[in-house]
Amino acid sequence: MTTASISKPIMSNPPREIDAPASTAWPLVLAFGFSLICAGLLTSLSVSVLGAVLTLAGGVGWFREVLPHEHEQEIPVVPEELQITTARRTVERVPLAPELLRAWLPVETQPVSAGLKGGVAGGIAMAVVACAYGLLKVGSIWYPVNLLAATIYEQSLKLSAADLNAFHWDSFVVALIVHVIGSVVVGLLYGAMLPMFASRPIVLGGIIAPVLWSGLLYSAMGLFNTLLESRIDWYWFTASQIAFGVVAGLVVARQSRTMTRENLPFILRAGVEAPGIMEKKGR
Repeated sequence: MTTASISKPIMSNPPREIDAPASTAWPLVLAFGFSLICAGLLTSLSVSVLGAVLTLAGGVGWFREVLPHEHEQEIPVVPEELQITTARRTVERVPLAPELLRAWLPVETQPVSAGLKGGVAGGIAMAVVACAYGLLKVGSIWYPVNLLAATIYEQSLKLSAADLNAFHWDSFVVALIVHVIGSVVVGLLYGAMLPMFASRPIVLGGIIAPVLWSGLLYSAMGLFNTLLESRIDWYWFTASQIAFGVVAGLVVARQSRTMTRENLPFILRAGVEAPGIMEKKGR
């Protein structure tokens, strides 16, 4: 019995055309109809009815594109010879932690205390900008305080235009709690996320993110609180958000980093004595 090498035939001529699903607009019709159904819940029943009709038409049309036979079209293949080149003289290596066998990014991260410090500092900066707005706009620092309390406190919603400029201890306590909790939570997020952005984290966290957040609130505030929508100065609001982001980002970025510990066993991260795994502690 002789031994023969078996190999698959190599195609010398690549295909000139390939079959691909034919382009169709039915998925867009289906998505638009579903969007109208949801929009009709907030506007009018007729909008939902139109959305249901479009959703049904889009679903039927899409199914007819694939059943009982798929609609395909032939796409010509244009061969292209790729040449990968680089202008760099050195090859960058992914940094590895000493105890790791594979890449783990980020290698270093900020401690929890960095996020707390950044949140407190950013909250103070935001409060300064908000109080400056109150003094320059209506001559009272309690105006932005009462507006902040009105986000969740019903009594603040009932205040008249004149009462919004006066001090109310209940509104002050509510606004202080909301501001402290929000600042600390966002500060912790900054401490966890900024190490993941090696390139210009202050620009992303201090300017881009606050502007996007302000734009989102501007478009949705009317659905949640009509009083705030009518009284908030969105330029000053955005400025206060940027002040928080820049100050919190700078404080977090200047804190000393620690090695990422997610790869370590839980018993080590919890600080439990583990003979054979942990180094012996001096007595």
